[in-house]
Amino acid sequence: MEISLADVLRRFAPAYQQRYPTALLPSHQRAIRDILACRTPALGGHLWHCAKCDKDVYVYHGCRNRACPACHGAQTQQWLADRQEELLPCPYFHLTATVPEGLRDLFRGNQKVFYDLLMSLTAQCVMEVAANPKHLGAAPGILAVLHTWTGTLTYHPHVHCLITAGGVSPDGNAWIATRPGFFLPVRVLSRHLRRLFERTLKRQRPELFARVPAKVWRQEWVVHCVPWGQGEHGILDYLARYVFRIAITERRILAMDDQSVTFQYKDRKADRQRTCRLEGIEFVRRYLQHVLPKGFHKVRYYGLWNPKRRGQLEQVRLLLQLQRPPDRPAPEPAEKPRSLQPFRPVCPHCGGELAHVGEIPRPGCRGPPRPARC
Repeated sequence: MEISLADVLRRFAPAYQQRYPTALLPSHQRAIRDILACRTPALGGHLWHCAKCDKDVYVYHGCRNRACPACHGAQTQQWLADRQEELLPCPYFHLTATVPEGLRDLFRGNQKVFYDLLMSLTAQCVMEVAANPKHLGAAPGILAVLHTWTGTLTYHPHVHCLITAGGVSPDGNAWIATRPGFFLPVRVLSRHLRRLFERTLKRQRPELFARVPAKVWRQEWVVHCVPWGQGEHGILDYLARYVFRIAITERRILAMDDQSVTFQYKDRKADRQRTCRLEGIEFVRRYLQHVLPKGFHKVRYYGLWNPKRRGQLEQVRLLLQLQRPPDRPAPEPAEKPRSLQPFRPVCPHCGGELAHVGEIPRPGCRGPPRPARC
């Protein structure tokens, strides 16, 4: 029998609330409430009927909370379709910027402030270093995604960036490509990001700056950058995994008893799967610390992908075509994501086709199920 996150929360969330009564933020309460109600009669749904076996099938709505592992399948497909028109036919790099350990307690207690700084300053760092003619002398496109976890659900704020392997020159008349397999020097990026963070935090939030350990401003910050190759369809699949990934997926939850939860994670250093067993309350605590503040945008676009510059993307594609060597063929058009199809479930009893009868209202709503719309 599969174990869902809702099963875990149903068993251990009340005990967590008793142990940490002041730690349950409104966003945490909302996540628990939504996940427990997800795909249950509490949210209403739709009634279908199978003419083959003459049975009714109830399909309930998802909660659509971004921390819920059971939702976002259709949202992922829609996001892929929307991004298809924005990707450029060029190689890409994957850059990761990680928060030093000395800052993590401040991040946890001031999430909106520090998450915003981490994303915006990482992008600013890349744009400023890339604008230097010594390194590139161009403006690339950047898509940044915030993550806050490791495989064992520990708190580890970092930002993933997908970056074009090159950019548009300052006069807008040329595409300047990076050297093959090399984007920007990571040591320069690391030190520049540290300086930007120090100056900005000191200027904007001096009371928080005073609480930062002095060693944070002396140590090397971890910035990692690797080539990601070329291929728009693969890039889109990669982006979707990062954009809609949550702290844990339900297929990783292996077992649960009255005291603990066991789940699987990947040990990247050893390149193998391992298991982790946590006290149930500790599992809930680790999960909830990755629920983002209300209204925070974990996906952001900078440079050529900034919403204010997207009108220039066709001109950028033309520059890429004009500067492609004549003996190199143009890349094949990417396979477009399949358009979203209306949801039509099959009968779980006989596999027959189901007919939509009507909508099931939420509890408390008056009247019978509404008829299906034509």
